[in-house]
Amino acid sequence: MTFELTILGSSSAVPTSKRNLTAHVLNVHERFFLIDCGEGTQMQIRKNKIRLGKINNIFISHLHGDHIFGLFGLISTFNLLNRDTDLHIYSHPELENILNRHIEYFEKTLSFKIVYHHLKPKLNEVIYEDDKIVVETIPLKHRVPACGFKFTEKPHLRNLRKNVVQFHKIPISQIQGIREGNDFVNEDNEIISNEKLTLPPYKIRSYAYCTDTAFTEKIVPLISGVDLLFHEATYAKNLKRQAKLTSHSTSEDAAKIASMAKVKKLILGHFSARYKDVSSLVNEAREIFPNTFAAEDGEKYQIELCREE
Repeated sequence: MTFELTILGSSSAVPTSKRNLTAHVLNVHERFFLIDCGEGTQMQIRKNKIRLGKINNIFISHLHGDHIFGLFGLISTFNLLNRDTDLHIYSHPELENILNRHIEYFEKTLSFKIVYHHLKPKLNEVIYEDDKIVVETIPLKHRVPACGFKFTEKPHLRNLRKNVVQFHKIPISQIQGIREGNDFVNEDNEIISNEKLTLPPYKIRSYAYCTDTAFTEKIVPLISGVDLLFHEATYAKNLKRQAKLTSHSTSEDAAKIASMAKVKKLILGHFSARYKDVSSLVNEAREIFPNTFAAEDGEKYQIELCREE
């Protein structure tokens, strides 16, 4: 039951020799979600051995080029490969017009259907849900309408103690109910408690993605307690004025949000190309939130299964 984040790009505005533009892939139970799609994203997908055909849902935070320019090439590649599965894109409504103009000029027709889901960046709402995960928007504070995304795993069922289940000769028809928390009543009307029959379920895992944004405490309740938080840190704290002017965050800002939200781990990213070495930004953040790390292209972050107590 995988819950793994792959960093495809960690630079802002322009790529560098070591950092591509913003893009993440989240693998939840072998369902792959692409989050933002900066220039060069499809190359990074291939380098990280992620199958293109596994990507059916793309979430775009806002309409700045460093977050969407990779879409044009990715859609063209899908078309060349004769993709026949629907592609769902969640974004600001204007992206549909932008992509349609590109498709009309360069592709003419597509072998697959693009299903557009128009976001309302000022609202916190559920935009995707299946039997494994729920995705909701996080309103951000940027120069253009922008939203982050929170991915929350659906609750797990309890796990059977197989030896106990076999001992009590529990019929298959009762198994699902027991995994959902029911007790078992045997032929002698004896109640076997669920705690004797099962192990506690695994804890729900979660990931929040917040870029691009100025410091805003409004997101804190929306990301409270997540296992993994990606928060942009375009600048070091000595460029706080520049961050405010451009509606971006400093490393210190990101750490404050992580601390206030009581998240478990913070990843900094969306670094300005001026920083060849981002260790100073990480150190600044660790003064406030010790469990902080810098996003590096190609790195993976696995959120392990852990049983409820």
